[in-house]
Amino acid sequence: MEYIHHYHSPLGGITMASDGEVLTGLWFDGQKYFAVTLAKEHEEKMLPVFEETDRWLDIYFQGKEPDFLPPVSFASGSEFRQEVWKILLSIPYGKTMTYGEIAACIAKQRGLTRMSAQAVGGAVGHNPISIIVPCHRVVGTDGSLTGYAGGIDKKVGLLKLEHADMEQFMCRKREQHYKSGFRIRWKIEVRQTSKVNVYYFAKMIELVYNKNNSKKGVNRDEIFYRHRKCRRY
Repeated sequence: MEYIHHYHSPLGGITMASDGEVLTGLWFDGQKYFAVTLAKEHEEKMLPVFEETDRWLDIYFQGKEPDFLPPVSFASGSEFRQEVWKILLSIPYGKTMTYGEIAACIAKQRGLTRMSAQAVGGAVGHNPISIIVPCHRVVGTDGSLTGYAGGIDKKVGLLKLEHADMEQFMCRKREQHYKSGFRIRWKIEVRQTSKVNVYYFAKMIELVYNKNNSKKGVNRDEIFYRHRKCRRY
């Protein structure tokens, strides 16, 4: 039997789960992958681990760093994901780490020359214990705030709560680019994610750009796709 408990935070409702002994899940209500590891048969019940987690969250949302950690379990994840989640626990309060840096750590642990940062991103995104296992402290190599299952607004809110230096970060969804007076808002949703779509998207931008400017078009190398979206960074 699994158990759940609800917590009301300044950033929204939180649902946590336990097997009766340790914390097995903690999600912002309605987030991506919400309660994905939670068994269908569960009941709401106050447990010692929930009381301890409530106390941890109370301290955290006061803008302070808790000096203890509720017992957690990563049993729901693969060996690779568990490696990533353990690294997340090592990121200091108020600090950040990039997907590439985590990939380098995993590669070193496994004796490999390299590890896919994209694979790391998938593991970070599926972290079942938000906040306590601080996946919100992972950012892009260029400081972009992407890939948080709870939403970018909550990621920003958590980092601000930890007094992180926000000037070094950027939110790509809000970023707008200007090129010789031609304004382009780069967030194009596509239903098909293939290299052909990216190519024709790039050609479309070139045509529009060249029509407005008799100069060299947009560099297609700057355009790529990920997670069913085409963007220019």
